[in-house]
Amino acid sequence: MSDGHGPSPEMPPGWAVEQPPPYGAPQASPWTAPGPHPHAAPGHGPQGAPQQWQQPGYGYLPPPALRPGIIPLRPLGLGDILDGTIKLVRSNPKAVLGLSAVAALLASVPVAIGNVFLLDATAAVMTDPTSNSDDLPGGFLAQFGGPLVSLVVGFVVVTMLTGVLTRILGRAVFGGDMTAGEAWRLTRGRVPALFAVVGLQFAILMAPLVVVALLAWALVASGATLSPGTALAFLFLTVILYIPYVLFFRTRFAFAAPAVVLESRGPLDAMRRSWTLVSGGFWRVLGILLLTSLLVGFIGSILQMPFTIAGTLFGVLGGGGIGTLILAGVLTAIGGTLGAMITYPFEAGVAGLLYADRRMRSEAFDLVLQTAAIEQQRQGWVHSSADELWHPSNSAGS
Repeated sequence: MSDGHGPSPEMPPGWAVEQPPPYGAPQASPWTAPGPHPHAAPGHGPQGAPQQWQQPGYGYLPPPALRPGIIPLRPLGLGDILDGTIKLVRSNPKAVLGLSAVAALLASVPVAIGNVFLLDATAAVMTDPTSNSDDLPGGFLAQFGGPLVSLVVGFVVVTMLTGVLTRILGRAVFGGDMTAGEAWRLTRGRVPALFAVVGLQFAILMAPLVVVALLAWALVASGATLSPGTALAFLFLTVILYIPYVLFFRTRFAFAAPAVVLESRGPLDAMRRSWTLVSGGFWRVLGILLLTSLLVGFIGSILQMPFTIAGTLFGVLGGGGIGTLILAGVLTAIGGTLGAMITYPFEAGVAGLLYADRRMRSEAFDLVLQTAAIEQQRQGWVHSSADELWHPSNSAGS
């Protein structure tokens, strides 16, 4: 029996309670599962779980949600998603940060190489004012090539990293951990499908730009001339229309990588699955993804800024020497890697938890998770069979 000042001695170890009920409110056992899902059919609930829902009225309080791992097993709020992402990193730091470091380094190298060429051109202009940086080899690529390549590489590695980290996340929901090697072993069979998803999304996102480029080429080939004002207005209109296009499709396909890894779907089927899951919650998903990008972008920039400034100073003031240019490139790569190590896992974790949230909201998937959590606690450990719970056959809506 509990004296009202703590959990019952019979509560299984490791189970968390979200908040204790207020003084004088009816007490519910903090480790029992909630009753029927608000949208579930009568009698649809976790097997063997005592039903503790009380009749509405004065003192009515639903029992707290189970939380065996990084999130409570119920539809998630913004705070739950951000907190769960932080807990994902803290509970599996070697696997999450190690994989993120590899991905971040791949995306940072093109920027570092581009900066070396740009700093070399800048140093040449400072020592010889008669020179023109645009005439130097790689002048244009130094300014735009590195960031563009990094943007493409970042898109690829974030999608891939989301798939791998989703496998870690799938087990962390139940309080289990996973090494980077195990995560890769369980995910490598899905890598071709992940690459296919990346390719399809990239083709969809680039299609408008290809059309605009072909239209511009046709105008030039026909001998038509545009005034600078007309060309600038055309460019401005293209950007204004392209941004919402990108946001729409990136949001619609945000859950394609988790569907590939956790549900073993093919590329097209995973993209259809993501489109379906986002339906009914598009603006919420878009808002959370945008907020996450702004948040981690700000933090990543703060971490990256000292290394970028130091690398720029070494490259410009070093007189263009090969040693200073290499040092500047290394510092830029280190700064980019540190910044992306925070950005990539956070974006991947938020996408994975949003995927889980959408399944709980649209498919009553929290009931599946609650039932599994009770069984996991009876066994006293989290085993690999928990990974199979994410298969769509376990969803009420499938």
